[in-house]
Amino acid sequence: MSRRKTERLLNLVVCLLATRRYLTAEQIRRAVPGYPDSDEAFKRMFERDKEELRELGVPLEVGSDQQGGGGEEIGYRIPPQAYELPDIHLSPDEAAVLGLAARVWQRASMAEAASGALLKLRAAGVETDVTTAVGIEPRVNTGDPAFPALWEAVRDARPVAFDYQGIGRTSVARRHLEPWGVVSRRGRWYVVGFDRDRDEQRVFRLSRITGDVVPDGPPGTVTVPEGVDVRRIAFDWGDPVSEPRPATVRLRAGAAQGPRRWARDVRAVGDGAWDEAVLTFRDVDRFAPYLARFADDVVVLDPPDLREAVIQQLKAVLAAGADQHAGRDTEREADTAADTVSETAADGTVSGR
Repeated sequence: MSRRKTERLLNLVVCLLATRRYLTAEQIRRAVPGYPDSDEAFKRMFERDKEELRELGVPLEVGSDQQGGGGEEIGYRIPPQAYELPDIHLSPDEAAVLGLAARVWQRASMAEAASGALLKLRAAGVETDVTTAVGIEPRVNTGDPAFPALWEAVRDARPVAFDYQGIGRTSVARRHLEPWGVVSRRGRWYVVGFDRDRDEQRVFRLSRITGDVVPDGPPGTVTVPEGVDVRRIAFDWGDPVSEPRPATVRLRAGAAQGPRRWARDVRAVGDGAWDEAVLTFRDVDRFAPYLARFADDVVVLDPPDLREAVIQQLKAVLAAGADQHAGRDTEREADTAADTVSETAADGTVSGR
């Protein structure tokens, strides 16, 4: 079955399952992407789609919401109670596989098209069941840009290459990996595989991958060693980020009350406009966004990787703000503002405005 046909049938199921009343053929034609403009072509394609759904076991119901009298237009719907599966009990591994599939579904173009079809139905005055739609478009909480490319590489048994920023480092290194699997651990995503540069199995956190993940060999050339449990490797991996580390920061006098509550060795510096303090943290990826929330009231002096992560967070905020000004050269403004952040941070001040 072609991708275009699969998308159309799936969107058709979404519409017929989400509606609370029978949809006429014309309403379906307007709501579901992929149907032709020609009346005859639409009728032929719609008839084929109905037969295909029935062959797949989808309980397509034909009827009308009008009572009595002839002449009412025939409509279609899928009763949710007839479509739902019975209770399914999954093992932890099976649940993990479904979680990965759900994450891919969230990124799929079909999910966007299905959501658009529901919007068209609501715009036409057709009530839809939101809870049913949520069940069709599940989500897993991760936004790592590297996930789709790595998942596809695991699926296709294809080596990949990417730039990786290790713990405590401010620069990135090129890594070449034969991926065995992608695993979620403690709310973070990791890829497990054979590191060609180190000639050993390694685990990489997806949030530390910078730039694009690119193919580094033909598909079908990666073999997962017999007996390898990628989930166990990821769960047993000694992530050094879990060890607490000190951070030296400057806090604007009378401000940044959040960090001050758990700061130690606080002392005034210079003319008294700033205090210098030590904070303890475990995870750069989580701590940097927290400090960035205080904008120009907090300046990170050490360690270098935390300092760089906070600057990148502020750059992202400035770039997002610049993008909201239509008709202006937003990319140039964001770069200029970000450069200002980097330069001013060097002398102990960071402006978030």
